[in-house]
Amino acid sequence: MEPQKGQDGSTWSQRHESSEQELPAATNFGSAPIMITAFSGWNDAGTAATSAVRHIADVFNAELVAMIDADEYVDFQVNRPQLQVDEDGNRQIVWPHTQLLVAYSWVHHRRLIFVLGVEPSLQWRSYASEVLLLGQELGAKSLISVGALLADNPHSRPLDVEMSSETPSLQQEYGIASSTYEGPAGINSVLSFQALELGMDVVSVWGTVPHYVAQAPSPKAVAALVTKLEILLGEPIDRYELDEEAALWEQGVNLLTQQDPEIAAYVQELEHQSDSAELPEASGEVIAKEFEQYLRRQDDDPT
Repeated sequence: MEPQKGQDGSTWSQRHESSEQELPAATNFGSAPIMITAFSGWNDAGTAATSAVRHIADVFNAELVAMIDADEYVDFQVNRPQLQVDEDGNRQIVWPHTQLLVAYSWVHHRRLIFVLGVEPSLQWRSYASEVLLLGQELGAKSLISVGALLADNPHSRPLDVEMSSETPSLQQEYGIASSTYEGPAGINSVLSFQALELGMDVVSVWGTVPHYVAQAPSPKAVAALVTKLEILLGEPIDRYELDEEAALWEQGVNLLTQQDPEIAAYVQELEHQSDSAELPEASGEVIAKEFEQYLRRQDDDPT
C-alpha cells in the first residue's frame, strides 16, 4: 500500500504521529486476538458497516486466510453470484462466500481477525458456530460486531455511533451499557449471543445513516464508524480519503435537498431537533443557578 499523502504533502504516519499518544494506551481487550465482523444486508444500511471494516482491513494490509462456502447458508436468488472479468480478461463467477482476513496491529501488536460476508439466508446458528470456531482457532477472545441502521439523523450533522456490551469490564471502560433493543434480530445479534456463550467479550457498534439518503455509499457514516473503532482498538487508522469523501458526499446531498423545498424543510426540522438535543440539559439545578444570577444582576442595577 502506497503511503497516502494529504493536501499538505504529509504522509499518514506524519499526520498520526501525535494522535497515537491520544489513543488509549491499553484496553480491556488486552493483547489477545480480536474478531471484527460486518455483514452486508439487513444489518448494513448504506453498506456503512462492511465498508468501515473493509477499510480497516485494508489499512492493516489484512490477508485472506479462510473462506466459508456460501452453498449451505446463502439463497442465491437473494444474494446472486456476480460475473466479473479478472485482470487477464477472463470471465469468472464470484460467489458470496464469507471471508476471514488476518492482520497485526501496530500499537498493541495483536492479531485482528476481520470477518466479511453477506447475512446468511439459512442455518444461522450453524453459520455463527462455524464463524466463531474459525475465529477461536485463530486465537480470538473478543468480538466487535459492527452494523449500520437507518435513522432520523440529518446528513449535515455528526452521525451517531452507538455502542453496547454485556461485558462488565468493557461497560466500565467505555461508559456503555447493555442494549435495550427489542425486536427482529440480524445475524449480528445471533453471532454476539453465541460468542457470549463461549465466554468471549463482545461489543456491538452501530452506525447511523440518514434514512432519506439510504443508498450506498455513505462515506460520512463509514468515517464515523472508523473513528469509533479507532478508539475501541486503541490503534491509529488512516481515514484521510474517507473524510474527503464524506465532505464531498455532504456537499452533494446539500445540493439535492435544496432542489426540493419539501425535503429541504424536512432536513431543517431534523437539524433543529438534532441541535436541540445537543444543548446542555436544562435541569432544575441549572435553571435555579441561572435564575439566581439573574436576580443578582437585578440587585446590582442601581436603577
